[in-house]
Amino acid sequence: MTMVVLGASGATGRHVVATALERGHRAVALVRRPGTFGPRAGLVEVTWPDVTDTSALTRALPGADVVISALGGAGQGPTTVCTDGVHSAVTTMRTTGVTRLIAVSAHGVLETHDKSLYSRAVWANVAERMRDKETMEAVVTASGLNWTIVRPPRLSDHHAIGKYAVGADLPIRLWSSIGRADLAAFLVDEAETPRYELAYPRITR
Repeated sequence: MTMVVLGASGATGRHVVATALERGHRAVALVRRPGTFGPRAGLVEVTWPDVTDTSALTRALPGADVVISALGGAGQGPTTVCTDGVHSAVTTMRTTGVTRLIAVSAHGVLETHDKSLYSRAVWANVAERMRDKETMEAVVTASGLNWTIVRPPRLSDHHAIGKYAVGADLPIRLWSSIGRADLAAFLVDEAETPRYELAYPRITR
């Protein structure tokens, strides 16, 4: 398969690219700076310094089987990186005929923004990022594409464990987390064999 990865230079995106290549797929990595990745068989790097610019996506998407968004927002302050980037991707996917989109969101948005300890904690710490994920999800669900929105809890940098739970109604606790490597494995799994089309799977250890 040819997998286009948005946010490929980020902590999660790098794992997605690596996992796709390890499984023999072609990875098209959208990055802010050229030379982010070293040369590797099956890897194509496309510079995308501005997520509102569709020209780089127009070059990257033809022939793709799936777009995986691992975009993340700024550490502090208001951010629209996820919303703007996915909006650009959706616009370009419609014109290039690519129909499959898998986007990483976060548990605690929209209907999962409840009174649980987890939801309260995440909104107290990264509210701006959560707002960006909420508006991003609206772009995805209105796109008319074959989408999957993955809602992980807190992300960690643990090495891949290979043991995790996935489901639409998994309970997420204050201590819930998932390693980025395992999240990447699930994203590539879902690209290879869709199980959660037009759905919001959660994933946790």
